[in-house]
Amino acid sequence: MEYESYNNWDKWYELICDDFGFDNKMDESSADFLNNMIIEKGKYNLSNLSLSNKCIVFGAGPSIKKHICLIKQEVNLKDYTLIAADGATEALLEEDIIPTIIVTDLDGKIDSIIKSNKKGSILYVHAHGDNMDKLEKYVPLLENIIPTTQAKPKGLLENYGGFTDGDRAVHIAVYALNMKEIILAGMDFGDLVTRYSRPEINSQIGKADDFKKLKLLYAEKLINSLKKEKTQITIINLIDSKKDF
Repeated sequence: MEYESYNNWDKWYELICDDFGFDNKMDESSADFLNNMIIEKGKYNLSNLSLSNKCIVFGAGPSIKKHICLIKQEVNLKDYTLIAADGATEALLEEDIIPTIIVTDLDGKIDSIIKSNKKGSILYVHAHGDNMDKLEKYVPLLENIIPTTQAKPKGLLENYGGFTDGDRAVHIAVYALNMKEIILAGMDFGDLVTRYSRPEINSQIGKADDFKKLKLLYAEKLINSLKKEKTQITIINLIDSKKDF
């Protein structure tokens, strides 16, 4: 399937580049850089992993710890594929949970990502125009990587759509992992950020800047678009749910 087929990603990508002033050529350069690194390291073969077709995608929003506690009380985690969006990995490790998969552009707390990776987490590592320095620094320290791009995929890279780590994780769950049920935890889409998504802030929760607010707006739009397109898949956001599950 061509990447343009994934949730009309090519159209979304054009809008995102226009709104944020992103340079497609920079995205492509970063993608080429990651591709060359993975050619040397080797790409993880997801067919080696047996997955449940139900998953929980953990974002790094203000509700994350509350939702983790709720999930631990209400479900058997072994029944679900656990997918962490970047910084949510740290919140999960604090609760002694190792995610099955981490979706990351490597701007979360890297120590948590490395620790979780060493304990078995598979990584979808994303290349975009301004993270080439992080790719160069951290990819050599990581294993079991599936590389992704938001530009047209080539070489070993994949593109299932998605912009932020959170909504890209949902796209991966839908299009790469063929999940039938997706629970969203810690996906607030508001104007607040946590130390899990922004390790540089001094408090547990802080105000999102305009750049981050726009990113969260796009994340929400992209997930809502998926819900409309993939009506055969159950997607539940615990923020919206009137019941536990």
